[in-house]
Amino acid sequence: MNESSGELLIKICGITTEADALLAVSLGASAVGFMFAPSPRQISVQLAGDIAKRLPEEILTVGVFRDEAPQRVVEAVRTAGLGAAQLHGHETAEETTWVRERVPMVIKAFPAGDRTIDRFVEFGADYLMVDGANPGSGRVFDWRLAEGVIDPQRLIVAGGLRPDNVADAVAHLHPAGVDVSTGVEAAPGRKDPLLVRDFIVNARRAGAEDRARHAPDEGATEEPYDWRDA
Repeated sequence: MNESSGELLIKICGITTEADALLAVSLGASAVGFMFAPSPRQISVQLAGDIAKRLPEEILTVGVFRDEAPQRVVEAVRTAGLGAAQLHGHETAEETTWVRERVPMVIKAFPAGDRTIDRFVEFGADYLMVDGANPGSGRVFDWRLAEGVIDPQRLIVAGGLRPDNVADAVAHLHPAGVDVSTGVEAAPGRKDPLLVRDFIVNARRAGAEDRARHAPDEGATEEPYDWRDA
């Protein structure tokens, strides 16, 4: 995040078309995600790369993988020219670290309540994503399971977020970012413009309000963790 803008990372995931990617960006998303794991939203590395090339440089582009061979993860991220890999399976600390040494950024996802979260520092990832037990189901998990698991400046919240509850998630967990796919869809892999707009507006407002409430004391010198610098 950027101290001057107080910006929350807002990631619209499950992008399958250039039109939806441009829609998300035009409405204020700071990141878009492409599913390379089996899913109704899965797309090819080539298509993701073609879409990513048409987005502004400041937009974080993320490839989402699940239990993929580390070498394949790195190859896909480099081939598509993406800014980050999101590892959403049972990747080990060693595998995650190996990937992070070869790509610009890694987001490591865990289901809420997973005991492995206690060992997150061993994974060498830039961000911890806490998701529901069944990613892509659109179901909200108990946010209390994500309380205190990590420095909020490295926490991304996913799992059942929608325009009507994203502000509550931000106020409750004070995360670095939020991630949504199902909650802004008209159909699997097809985004609803009004839902995307409302999600981004509500998330952005909540992020600004949260940072205003938790602004550092005057004279503090510590810089907040900024996803652009990872």
